[in-house]
Amino acid sequence: MEHTTGSVTAAGPSTGNSHGIVTRLRRINRLFAVTVLVPTIASVLYYGLIASDVYVSESRFVVRSPQKQAQASVMGALLQGTGFSRTQDDTYPVIDYIQSRDALRELDRGHFIVDEYSKRGDFISRFHTRFDDSFEALFKYYVRNIVSADLDATTGITTLQVRAYTADDAARLNDTLLGMSERLINRMNARAAVDAIQFAQHEVDLAAAQAKDAAAALAAYRNTNLVFDPERQSALQLQQVTGLQTQLFEAQTELTQLQSISPQNPQIPVLKTNIDTLQRQIQAATGHVSGDSGSLSQKAAAYARLQLESQFADKQLATAMTGLDTARAEADRQQLYLERLVQPNTPDIAIEPRRLRGILSVFVLSLIAWGSISLLLASVREHRD
Repeated sequence: MEHTTGSVTAAGPSTGNSHGIVTRLRRINRLFAVTVLVPTIASVLYYGLIASDVYVSESRFVVRSPQKQAQASVMGALLQGTGFSRTQDDTYPVIDYIQSRDALRELDRGHFIVDEYSKRGDFISRFHTRFDDSFEALFKYYVRNIVSADLDATTGITTLQVRAYTADDAARLNDTLLGMSERLINRMNARAAVDAIQFAQHEVDLAAAQAKDAAAALAAYRNTNLVFDPERQSALQLQQVTGLQTQLFEAQTELTQLQSISPQNPQIPVLKTNIDTLQRQIQAATGHVSGDSGSLSQKAAAYARLQLESQFADKQLATAMTGLDTARAEADRQQLYLERLVQPNTPDIAIEPRRLRGILSVFVLSLIAWGSISLLLASVREHRD
């Protein structure tokens, strides 16, 4: 009996401890266990034992273009600096291209991206081809998990980050994306140069055609109206009129003298005939210069208009040819530059996933969910009561 009593006494405390632990576990709020404990324990297991290391390669670049502003003074030139300016408007297309389907399609030649991110990594973070192996699903995974590009609006510097399951792959993909971006810039430069030259050449062709038409119209007017330069021809006609008027004045003077000295002089009729001839010649020459519809003064107006159009067309042609030369000179130099400030690094350690932050985030979100659901259930119970 004593032995039996001692056995019962010895087993009593052990049974009591087990019963106490079970009681404490039962006292734990089931809602708290489901919303807080289970997710937190799952996150600890995932981040502590399952989550794969992710290596992040980082690079920085800036897109620049030559400044074209005219410098007003030497001091302004000194303050201008290096002669290059940041072009944020041209940086956005580069960032958009990096995060585009075209960039992913070029990176995935030979199914490199699919093999790299579907055959490596843990079952949660990897790209699951079993569920959806479409290119659209790969693109969504690419934007969310592989590439990120952030532009600093203050400095104009873009930070490019590429994530991979090996350090070498991350660095290689980062360098490849920068090379693709540089080729994009070169294509933009080439397209802008071609467009500028084509536009300038079109302006030259149009101005040349207008100049040719204006010169042809002026030549046709000269041939039709038998005039080469109304102003010069008018000057010659006026010189002739002046000479005739001088002769007329001399003849009239001589006639007056003869009539006063010798009224019966036989030279008087000859002088009168000569005077009449000179007057008719002066009238005809004057009418040829001005007066009738075929006079030089009437032809001069139309001739001046055609000559002005020809001169204006020639000036337009000269301006267009200057513009073409300028466009060709601008095409010879690169308009945009992608300058690498920081080369893609090969990370020596994996900085992602951020395990402690992930566990704390799950715990905090679980507490918020538990509190919200608890308040909701409490309000429901109050309404029932």
